[in-house]
Amino acid sequence: MNIEANDLWLFAKIADAGSFSKAGELLGLPKSTLSRRISHLEKQLGERLLQRTTRQLHLTEFGLRLLQHGRQIGEEIDAALAWAEHRQTEPSGRLRISLPNDFATLFLVPVLADFNERYPAIALEIDLSARRVDLVGENFDLAIRMGELPDDASLTAKRLSQQDWGLYASPEYLERHGQPQQPEDLNRYHALTLPGRYREQPLWQLDCGNLSWQGLPPARILANSPELLVKLACRGRGIVAAPVSYAAAYLKSGELQRVLPGWCLPQTTAWLVFPGRKLMPGKTRAFIDFLIASQQQPA
Repeated sequence: MNIEANDLWLFAKIADAGSFSKAGELLGLPKSTLSRRISHLEKQLGERLLQRTTRQLHLTEFGLRLLQHGRQIGEEIDAALAWAEHRQTEPSGRLRISLPNDFATLFLVPVLADFNERYPAIALEIDLSARRVDLVGENFDLAIRMGELPDDASLTAKRLSQQDWGLYASPEYLERHGQPQQPEDLNRYHALTLPGRYREQPLWQLDCGNLSWQGLPPARILANSPELLVKLACRGRGIVAAPVSYAAAYLKSGELQRVLPGWCLPQTTAWLVFPGRKLMPGKTRAFIDFLIASQQQPA
């Protein structure tokens, strides 16, 4: 026996309305459709639920006993619809996010705190591991990723922000080794740099108007944390390539100086990445809108 719960719900609506016509008006369904569904239900159950006359509709004894089950299904449907509507007006649930450690700790702490206060029904679960998580396979709702993105038809990407990069060193380091005047001079210094993929060191690409230079001084320290490299540069360990926003506070405090200030490295883009779903959960939409709005506010 294979009974559709929806047919039981329709049966209860018809019984409570007192006729197929009135139930059809309430449900926005043709009378013929309702009649066909009830006939199918009776056939599946093997007994009549309703006795039809030209003017009245009477429930059989079997129909009376089954009516309460149909009403309970209706109550469950109403409760589910109410819950879904509430989730749209007041997002809730657990939101799993993968974030770059430095980006999160330097720029997103106030955003995350404000979001948590604005949406108390959303529990944030934040992953700061350096690995690139599988959003779909590991059931993540959202990630922020830096730089170029691989093609992935299962994911959607939205540009969040762009970061300018420059070269920096401590005043003490530059006093000992001198201030480089041209990019070629960098080969006489030590680099604090991010490791590349497959153990290949990414070159520094410097641009100044129509002029370009590519190269990399001998790498003294490699680390996958721009913030750590900046702090090591403050301790006189070498020259670091870092986002301007990372280095701003250290420039203000005098712990770092800009090296070759007329030359810039390529910008990097921060992307919001999430599973490509037509019906995005309200919690994910709320976070995306909140984060984008926070990036558009003046600093």
